[in-house]
Amino acid sequence: MSALPPALRPWASQLSLFPDELALHLGPYVARLSAAVGALRPRSETDGGEPQGYDGLSRRGTYERLLISEWLWALEAPDELVRRAAFGELSFLKPAFRQPQGARRTVALLDAGPDQLGAPRIAHLALLIVLSRRAEAAGAAFSWAVLQADPSKGAFSEVTEAALNTWLSARDLQPPTDERLAAWREALSLDAGPEDAWLVGDARLARLPKASGLSRVEVSEVLAVGARQLTVDVRPASRPARSVVLELPPPDTSVRLLRDPFQKPRIAPPADRPVNLTAPLRTFAFSADGKRLMLYREDGSVGAMAIPHSVRATVPKARRVTPPPGQTLMGAGWRHNGGLIVLTRRGGEYVLHGKVRGLVSDKRESEVFHFEKASVDVEPPVKGAPPGRLLSCHDANGNERLLLAGVDDSLYLVEQDRTSRRISLFRVASGVTAAAEVGRKVVYMTRPTSPSPGTESTGGWLCVVEKDCVRHLPLGTEDSRAYFGFMGGPAHPDAGLLAVRHQRGLWRLFGTGDTKDVSLPTDMRVVGVGTCREAPNDAGVLALDADRRTLWLVSPQARYRLMVSWEEVVYAEASHGMPVLGWVLKGGGLVLSNLREGGILYQALPGAAG
Repeated sequence: MSALPPALRPWASQLSLFPDELALHLGPYVARLSAAVGALRPRSETDGGEPQGYDGLSRRGTYERLLISEWLWALEAPDELVRRAAFGELSFLKPAFRQPQGARRTVALLDAGPDQLGAPRIAHLALLIVLSRRAEAAGAAFSWAVLQADPSKGAFSEVTEAALNTWLSARDLQPPTDERLAAWREALSLDAGPEDAWLVGDARLARLPKASGLSRVEVSEVLAVGARQLTVDVRPASRPARSVVLELPPPDTSVRLLRDPFQKPRIAPPADRPVNLTAPLRTFAFSADGKRLMLYREDGSVGAMAIPHSVRATVPKARRVTPPPGQTLMGAGWRHNGGLIVLTRRGGEYVLHGKVRGLVSDKRESEVFHFEKASVDVEPPVKGAPPGRLLSCHDANGNERLLLAGVDDSLYLVEQDRTSRRISLFRVASGVTAAAEVGRKVVYMTRPTSPSPGTESTGGWLCVVEKDCVRHLPLGTEDSRAYFGFMGGPAHPDAGLLAVRHQRGLWRLFGTGDTKDVSLPTDMRVVGVGTCREAPNDAGVLALDADRRTLWLVSPQARYRLMVSWEEVVYAEASHGMPVLGWVLKGGGLVLSNLREGGILYQALPGAAG
């Protein structure tokens, strides 16, 4: 830890657990909290103990312990003796006391409940370092534990990487209870004698009856627009309280401290070592069910990547298909039990890369879609536009049917002749603005049109593909541009969470039966619909600001800033199967963010493999 400034050297042993860049961020918090907590006071004469001779001199004491040399003043200069006594200049022998070994101990109990999840745990981490070093400097023992944990499993005695990893994974949805605090007091024998014991958590800990007599550290986030701060109130049991305001580190650093603070930075390979780079990323899309990431690269290849569930999760190598030269990509998709499938065009023919599950029955008693039995010639997407999306469904006889959406605002049925293996495309719907798989059913939005002869409608339609028909549900919107999203709770029975543009600058949300309108500035670019960590039950429209760097969630009640990118965002999209938002940077990087927990979930540099 030679990179530490001199002011942080007292905590060098504890900060050496972390990479240098994280230690430099954490160090100032440690120094400020250490000043607020104060040193662990050594035992004085008033603490008692068994007498053990004398230990040096003191300016105070009884005259039985006055130095013999001082008594000479009484014989030679009595007035000088009186003066020295009045001004405290006399010297006394200082008694020494022998203290029981191990009698001193510092105990810390940390709240891992819902009030302290997220940024407050950064202050918890710094406090563990402060209290550990503080006890070490005073020659005292140190014990710490999670307040919600089982006291029968014991407490930690050191701040190590393994112990901190256990603490990082300890998250509880229930706040601490007085019964659990009482169990910890009994397990750690805190009532047997005076101890240096600390409760670290929210201010509500003071309401617990068993918190009486214990020192507290209350940590809370500053609730102000644009503020990224923590307020830490240190309340020792025997001294006045002190308050410290900590500026949080950058978002990426905060995520590393909360998720994986011990991960060492990757070392770049030597320059002369060949590195197998992947073609630059052109764009991406979430799969039809929203649970995979489809990666489209400049060389025409298509990859399907599993979305990690946390920042620590290992991401397996992406499944990848590279069409042969001369084939143009038309669309791609991922099936939950069929894997990656890609549709390309070669001259005037279509080629399907991937196996369509065989027919369970040749019977065609009823057709799900109504279309002319003539294959249409579909032009490939223009250069720079994302490919179409392949969706999979089943008819009443168990036959798999492939649909192609996102090409010239139409929905096509992709059929393969069993004999000639020839691929044909049939247009089954026009004016399609969005399509996805929700609850294992294909749903799509169409522009205002009449679903059947004799029926009039002025609004967009939600179409649900059943096994033997397509249901058309009127939504009453004047436009049909739409996004399907992830709610994580009660939502529309057919579409989940759905946002449809009603008018310019006005979007309509469809959820649990009621509809809500969301207004947002016209210079914002809508990229999806969903919720966020700050308001998990307040669904809204996900939008990219006019600066092309700030991502927002705009709900009917409020506006929440999700992320500020370090580069301009050229493309963004939200998954409807998971609480994940992704975007591509101008430099070619890919970033995924967890909307439910906040922070960066995954990021890939330009040209990285995957």
